[in-house]
Amino acid sequence: MSANAPARISSVLFACTHNSIRSPMAEGLLKMLHGRTLYVDSAGVREGDSDPFVTAVMAELGVDLSRHHCKTFDQLQDDSFDLVISLSPEAQHKAVEMTRTMACDVEFWHTFDPSLVEGNREARLDAYRQVRDTILKRLKDRFPAG
Repeated sequence: MSANAPARISSVLFACTHNSIRSPMAEGLLKMLHGRTLYVDSAGVREGDSDPFVTAVMAELGVDLSRHHCKTFDQLQDDSFDLVISLSPEAQHKAVEMTRTMACDVEFWHTFDPSLVEGNREARLDAYRQVRDTILKRLKDRFPAG
C-alpha cells in the first residue's frame, strides 16, 4: 500500500443536530449498503425526538428505523471512530471538538433539514425523500461496494 493510499475505514459516526432525521437516515442507509462490514452509529448535538416522516421514507427502501432512539454525543457507547461525517454546521463544530485528540477524520456534508419544509403531508414527504436520496448518492460515492 502506498503512503498516499487512504486508510481502511471500519467505523463511521454520522452526526447532526438532534439525531432525529439526517444522521439516522445516513446510518440506516450505510448499514443497508455495507451490512456488518462497517461499524456505523449516529448522534446529535442535542436530544431530539423520533420523526415519523423519517420512518416512512426509509421504509420505502426497506430500512426499518421504527426502533431508532435519538441520542447525543454524550450517550454514545463507543467514541472511537475512523471517520465522523457531520450533516449540520452545529454537528461539525461538535465533531471537530470531539476528535481534537483522536486519530479520526472529520468530513462535513452540509445537508438540508427537511423538517423546515411546510405544506401537506406529501410535500413534506417529498422533502424527506430528496434528503434521503442525496445522502444515499453521497454514501455510494464515498463508500463504493466491493
